[in-house]
Amino acid sequence: MGSLRIMLVDDSPLFRKGLSGLLSSCPDMEVIGEAGDGLEAMEKAREFLPDLVLMDIYMPRCNGLEATRLIKEEMPSIKIVMLTVSEDEQHLFETVKAGAEGFVLKNVEPEALLQMLRGLSRGEAPISPSMATKILAEFAQPHQTRETGRTSPATDRLTEREKEVLQLIVEGHSNKEIASLLGVSESTVKNRLRNIMDKLHVYNRIQAAIRAFQRREISSP
Repeated sequence: MGSLRIMLVDDSPLFRKGLSGLLSSCPDMEVIGEAGDGLEAMEKAREFLPDLVLMDIYMPRCNGLEATRLIKEEMPSIKIVMLTVSEDEQHLFETVKAGAEGFVLKNVEPEALLQMLRGLSRGEAPISPSMATKILAEFAQPHQTRETGRTSPATDRLTEREKEVLQLIVEGHSNKEIASLLGVSESTVKNRLRNIMDKLHVYNRIQAAIRAFQRREISSP
């Protein structure tokens, strides 16, 4: 597998350069572009088609929330991870709806960040259990789908094993840890996740957890 192609979006040149230096020191990661605001991010995303965008939330002209919406609408295959200064960021809930795959605090330790990004390449979501709890609480609602307002059909219900997988994701476990805890292979966990997202009609792990929580099929950590 080739290196992870990353684009950095932040209005602080100093922060971008520091992060670029860290990521570029890793043989399995490559910084292919930078942008200082959301509009420039959209232009550069079209030009470079990165695997991953690390996106700041507060920026001039076009913030990270709107940029995430725009990029996901036009280029849904690009993964977006939000860079935040606090787990209390109100816009995080909106970026979930826009399709962000994860959230990283700017004060995270460098090695922890690298591990999170490598996990994203394996289909994992860089998000802390405490942040997951807040997101689930924000989206809690009756046992209904948002699109129709009707209860989900039986054919889309999760199996007990699928619920276990989602519950462990919410608790912050990686695919490898989930496989070990459930006594299955990592590929089996990935297959179950694909089935879960198909059943729930969502595009990433965070949205899957939210939808299952709304349907009362899992609980908050």
